[in-house]
Amino acid sequence: MTHKGRFITVEGTEGVGKSTNLAFVKQWIEAEGHGVLVSREPGGTPLAEEVRELLLAQRSEPVDPAAELLLVFAARAQHLNQVIVPALNRGEWVLCDRFTDATFAYQGGGRGLDTQLISALEQQVQGDLRPDLTIVLDIEPEVGLARAAARAELDRFEREDIAFFNRVRQGYQQRIEQAPERYVQIDAGQPLEAVQRDIHQALIRLAQSLAKPG
Repeated sequence: MTHKGRFITVEGTEGVGKSTNLAFVKQWIEAEGHGVLVSREPGGTPLAEEVRELLLAQRSEPVDPAAELLLVFAARAQHLNQVIVPALNRGEWVLCDRFTDATFAYQGGGRGLDTQLISALEQQVQGDLRPDLTIVLDIEPEVGLARAAARAELDRFEREDIAFFNRVRQGYQQRIEQAPERYVQIDAGQPLEAVQRDIHQALIRLAQSLAKPG
């Protein structure tokens, strides 16, 4: 299915600076003359935001990894059909704070779930829809978690141990290796000016690729 708009996602482990850099990308898209819808996952619709609260809340009951995975995709199905796909069809650009790459990284890498199962759910829920560009902000997990802890009270995921986040980071690396043309990995440990310079270069390359005939 061909959409008129473009789809950009921003990924990374905790504390990489996604919010700040999402605002930077949004500004660039608008400066290029495109309408842009900014959203997040899990979330993006009232129902999906309720699922997000379920996923992030601290609880005494252990959360089964398969249950976690299915909740993520339930929220994604709602988000896609109510928000993302309609926006793309209107010709808007969609900028999303995390998407299915996070599921492969967190539930696949972090939780150890079978990535073939995740791929099957991805195909069922998304069909052939994939982001045009995925910006992966990469940082040493210890540094990112220290940033996250200084920012606000930690959620259920942010309270996982460092080994979990090392596996998540490796999950992102595996995704990049499988389809390097879709990803740009950026060192989020750099000063913000350098991070955004690198993001800007990636956006320019995307714009150039879209301008090519055919």
